Amino acid sequence: MGGYGPAVPDDHALVGGGPGASLTDLISLGVLAESVPRDVVDTAVAARGRSAKRAGGKLPPHVVVYFTMALALFAEDDYEEVMVRLSEALASWGCWDQDWTMPTSGGITQARARLGFEPMAEVFEAVAVPVADQLTRGAWLGPWRLMAIDGFDWDMPDTSENAAEFGYAGSGTNRSAFPKARVVTISECASHAVVATAIGPMSSGEQTLARGLYPGLEPDWLLISDRNFYGFDDWNTARATGAALLWRVSASVSLPVLGAHPDGSYASVLIHPKIRGAARTRLIEAARRGDALDPDRAVAVRVVEYTVPDRDGNGSGELIALITTLTDPAQASAEQLAQAYHQRWEHETGNKQLKTHLRGPGKILRSKKPDTVRQEIYGYLLTHYAISALICRAATEADIDPDRVKFLRTVRIIRRRVCDPTAFSP
Repeated sequence: MGGYGPAVPDDHALVGGGPGASLTDLISLGVLAESVPRDVVDTAVAARGRSAKRAGGKLPPHVVVYFTMALALFAEDDYEEVMVRLSEALASWGCWDQDWTMPTSGGITQARARLGFEPMAEVFEAVAVPVADQLTRGAWLGPWRLMAIDGFDWDMPDTSENAAEFGYAGSGTNRSAFPKARVVTISECASHAVVATAIGPMSSGEQTLARGLYPGLEPDWLLISDRNFYGFDDWNTARATGAALLWRVSASVSLPVLGAHPDGSYASVLIHPKIRGAARTRLIEAARRGDALDPDRAVAVRVVEYTVPDRDGNGSGELIALITTLTDPAQASAEQLAQAYHQRWEHETGNKQLKTHLRGPGKILRSKKPDTVRQEIYGYLLTHYAISALICRAATEADIDPDRVKFLRTVRIIRRRVCDPTAFSP
């Protein structure tokens, strides 16, 4: 696990683009273009059958993609002001025809509707990969890259279309004021970069949305999750990818002790919840003997348990029970796994960056229709990804944990420099 390292320097002292390069310099050297390059945008647009040429005064799709990302940077500005900022950069690249007229808010709304969300999703899937390297502090536990899965809700305008598609949280007098989208993401703990997402209505539980993400896990990942995500079949699906898993489970999950390890962890077995009575007892005994198990019925795990004292402030401790596919303590000790589990909170930090530092506290999305709601969410995810990649690269070069570079300060620098010719891809 990476430590804190040296004292965090001023942003202008962070090395990332060669000797003497600063975080501000990095932003002016096309870092956003590196994360979301034009050729990827064009490929995604073409794959979804959207015209890549401006015709009849319509905005080109690639401009709308970058505009949607720019919306995430300038959540307080209206459409026309954001387009003015972006068009100045486009003009400096030679990508904005001076004969074009600046679109109105209505024209921009129509352009967003023509693009839809699918090209944004294609772009995200193409570019969103982990960004930490072997030297990034706090990114690894041995050979495994620390990753986390979690979910959050996103408020949107209270239109009939949004309400019908996404629904509200709660009901009756406890119903939320706005419709909400449920978003589940997998992110890299060190960089906070989101690499996979599923977006759905409030009626979809986090477990349900997460199931679409497990097949994309990589063998060098250690996926960390809270107790809301555990299910026997979900564990098996994620485990089958070859990724290492470290999941918290609730007290309702039975974990028979099959043998103790010197580090305080113990061997156990997960049994399909539909198997009970004598059949369950036989599987436990088979696991204790070390017999081969049918994974559809039972799976060997290692358990790490520890108590967090007075976590809730009521004078009592909270028992944390973690299960892992790393069944050999030589792979990672119980102490290392307990420390790794708490890296899951980095995901919460990433969510705060998305919903508070980019969008603004208490703010809702702009989009009044479900298709552009999804498009807007992908715009936020892409912009957050680009900023996270920048911070991670700069922090790695400076040999500090990426946590020590202030996200909000970086956003403010980018906002000041967004019209620099190299700030977005042409």
